[in-house]
Amino acid sequence: MSKKETMQFETEIQQLLDLIIHSLYSHKEIFLRELISNASDALDKLKFKSQTDQSILGDDTEFKIRIETDEKERTISVIDNGIGMTREEIIENLGTIAKSGTKGFVEALSANKDKADANVDLIGQFGVGFYSSFMVAERVVLTSRAAGSDKAWRWESKGDGSYTIEECDQAERGTKVTLYLRETSENEDQDYTKEWVVRSTVKKYSDFVTYPIEMDIERQEIPKDDEGKPIEGAEPIKKIETETLNSMKPLWNKRKSEVKDEEYKEFYKHLSHDWNDPLDIIHLNAEGILEYNALMFIPSQAPFDLFTPENKSGMQLYVRNVFIMDNCEELLPVYMRFVKGVVDSADISLNVSREILQQDRIVGKIKKNLVKKVLERLAAMLKDERETYEKFWSVFGQVLKEGLHSDFENREAISDLLLCPSTAGDELTTLQEYIDRMPEAQKEIYYITGEERDVLIASPHLEVFKEKNFEVLLLTDPVDEWVIQGLNEYKGKKLKSVVKGDVDLQSEDEKKESEEQEKKLADEFSELIKFIKKSLGDAKVADVKLSQRLTGSPVCLVAGEHDMSASMERILKAANQPVPPSKRVLEINANHELLQKMRELYDSKGESDILKEFAELLYDQALLTEGSKVVSPETFCNRLTNLMLKAVSA
Repeated sequence: MSKKETMQFETEIQQLLDLIIHSLYSHKEIFLRELISNASDALDKLKFKSQTDQSILGDDTEFKIRIETDEKERTISVIDNGIGMTREEIIENLGTIAKSGTKGFVEALSANKDKADANVDLIGQFGVGFYSSFMVAERVVLTSRAAGSDKAWRWESKGDGSYTIEECDQAERGTKVTLYLRETSENEDQDYTKEWVVRSTVKKYSDFVTYPIEMDIERQEIPKDDEGKPIEGAEPIKKIETETLNSMKPLWNKRKSEVKDEEYKEFYKHLSHDWNDPLDIIHLNAEGILEYNALMFIPSQAPFDLFTPENKSGMQLYVRNVFIMDNCEELLPVYMRFVKGVVDSADISLNVSREILQQDRIVGKIKKNLVKKVLERLAAMLKDERETYEKFWSVFGQVLKEGLHSDFENREAISDLLLCPSTAGDELTTLQEYIDRMPEAQKEIYYITGEERDVLIASPHLEVFKEKNFEVLLLTDPVDEWVIQGLNEYKGKKLKSVVKGDVDLQSEDEKKESEEQEKKLADEFSELIKFIKKSLGDAKVADVKLSQRLTGSPVCLVAGEHDMSASMERILKAANQPVPPSKRVLEINANHELLQKMRELYDSKGESDILKEFAELLYDQALLTEGSKVVSPETFCNRLTNLMLKAVSA
């Protein structure tokens, strides 16, 4: 036997445990659901492993979960004969909490320390279910023996920032978690050593677990005579009977008409470890050439790791009620990673591996059908439950939009689901609603990308569009710059960035009327334009020309039709990605008083240092109005200060 070792939890864990113990007041029974779910997961893993190595089961082939209570010792234990854990696995799984999400959990829990229900909600988001045990326990002891190992280990902690681990004796494989319960307070009646409390909690949260959850129940019977009649005055006889507390019938194999809303909700919480109710439920029972059952959920809140590389698919694969694979990426595309659920098919091989699964035609067909059903449900929600859909969009819209770039087959269906802010008002709009509002003269769908709605609305690039009453989509999600490349047109209308290329918003009649005026302005400003371009140099601008999009501002910078926008450059730089050198066109507003004064100054005095300063300031002004940084803030400030001094000294 190895001697007992005392080890410290990772950084921030002591603070986290303190918050869990002292800040989570309501719904304490969640701890039992979490421990049962962990036991179920351990059995799933063993069952899957046994498909390729039957010997790992030995003589113990009956999978089950047991609950034991001791009123005198005030303990409750959850026991499984699943995969078990080695010493290293115990340290990895129990020495760290939520791994990369620990810091976020601590911050969120601290921010909500006066809101009990909000705090409990965080358990599901950050995957710290095991540690919810400390809401009811003053000490937790875990013993585990990994399948195929002859060694067992005992882990113990009081939630004080440290834990001990030592080798111990355990005849059977699996894990036993024992909670030494705190004394219940006067305003609490939930004594988890009581049979009825355990029974009702299991029924409420874990009735659908596919393994029997057993418990020894004590019954008292009055002795009976030979005729079966109770004997008067006889002392009751105590009998211990093992009862199964859960029904075990998988919800996904039932018909929708057989399942209550509460059953759906509790199954979702068991599946996802999320305390919140799902936003929507999709239940499929496919029959015919391809048979499968699927139960999918759209969460109401995003998990903390939705945009991290560690995020995994939320789908589980079963074959004839046998667990095959967790986080099954082959069932739904990456842009639907927000969906949680289960798929069970009798048409897939039980011994399927992940490599074979990727090539399985049946799985491919199931995936195609699931994607179609999710998109159809979202479309129906958008049409009939706009408020609910907008809630979904606010949480998962960025993820769904990734499909525009990656799922060519369903690009049109995804396009129909887009919601965007626009210059038309505060309400989000679909692309179809945008088209329905388009004036007859408008031929394209216009958009602008950036970080903040208010900044985009004030952009000088929108001036002529506002004047023409042409609506512009305001795309502010970081993924928009990337995904918009996968959507060149919608319903025959091309999508065009207002910050790229030339704009032509004039009708044929308007062009004829303005042609002479534009030619006159071009002649008048030709020399000044050459001077500005020379002053700025080829390193800063690709060209300088008169603008068709400015009505109030003096200048703006415009990218080439196929060049990278300034917004995309900022995103890449923020991510420390290489940005290829690019130059944009400086457009000037010939009708602006400043440019007219500059032209008059040039016509009278020719090239001068003051005009060169003006050109540099105009360029820096164009950078600032698009949200970019000036090349040299110090030089910019000095130029501005010098001009102000000259103005006040005049």
